[in-house]
Amino acid sequence: MTEGIRTPLCERLGIDVPIVQAPIGSAACPELAAAVADAGGLGMLAVTWRGAEQARDDIRRVRRLTSRPFGANLVLDFPVADTLDTCLTEGVPVISTFWGDPGPVSGPIRASGAVHMHTVGSVAEAVHAAGCGVDVVVAQGWEAGGHIRGTTTTLVLVPAVVDAIGPVPVLAAGGISDGRGLAAALALGAQGAWLGTRFLASAEARSHEVYRRHLVEAGAEDTVHTHCFDDGWPGAPHRALRNATVSRWEQAGSPAGPDRPGEGDVVAVDSTGRAHHRYEDLMPLPGMTGELADMALYAGQAVELVRDVEPAGELIRRIVAQATVVRPGAA
Repeated sequence: MTEGIRTPLCERLGIDVPIVQAPIGSAACPELAAAVADAGGLGMLAVTWRGAEQARDDIRRVRRLTSRPFGANLVLDFPVADTLDTCLTEGVPVISTFWGDPGPVSGPIRASGAVHMHTVGSVAEAVHAAGCGVDVVVAQGWEAGGHIRGTTTTLVLVPAVVDAIGPVPVLAAGGISDGRGLAAALALGAQGAWLGTRFLASAEARSHEVYRRHLVEAGAEDTVHTHCFDDGWPGAPHRALRNATVSRWEQAGSPAGPDRPGEGDVVAVDSTGRAHHRYEDLMPLPGMTGELADMALYAGQAVELVRDVEPAGELIRRIVAQATVVRPGAA
């Protein structure tokens, strides 16, 4: 069944199906990465804010859970040199980067034997990344969830990037959550799809039940492109579900801190007793209590098609089966 959707990138990455689990922030965990890998896709850790020591622990845990390839993501807008060194020392086979110049890190990544992926939001960024020697470019459309680099839709951006940087392989990101989306990405010239929102509502994701319930109940029009939750990552636009925090902020004229309504409110307490405040760039995580629905509920417009929580392996099998049937040229 998978032969009809295998691409050259699958061979390059050592995976069976062209599905990559996006590094969905704090919800990305070894259990999710391993489950995706075991199902034939590429699982991804998000290690930017974990630090080198915790990143090492996460990498080793993935290896205890699976023998399949996986990746680790680093946001270049933050000091990640030590964590990157740890990833390379540990032999992580795929390194994904975002939000910064990939040039200074691409050489060391590729010299280590790892595949370097870099996420872009425009054709110009894609051309620059390809010129830096990046192995794979992730073209992220505006409808994506979480932090968003550009302003162009996936349907337009992906083929434009494919045309601009071929033969460098491209992954399509933004607005994809089922087999029809994967088939569409391949039809646009991408060699695979990068899914985030759909994996937030998977059984293995480190996402709170409150968060999952909102994802399942939400539609595309419930998402908003905003700068609301920027404590921790200033000036970085993102897409999240509209909630009380977003609505109050917009009604006040979308002011910058420290003049936002409810500034300093504690909306959650985690399992260690640490308080988290209203405008933090943090999603609800297991063990948290409080007004969790007021936190950053990152979600892309593909949330429209998320209607249940299921194991990542079952999710991948269902996506592949649907893509195989609907892809142009399928029997």
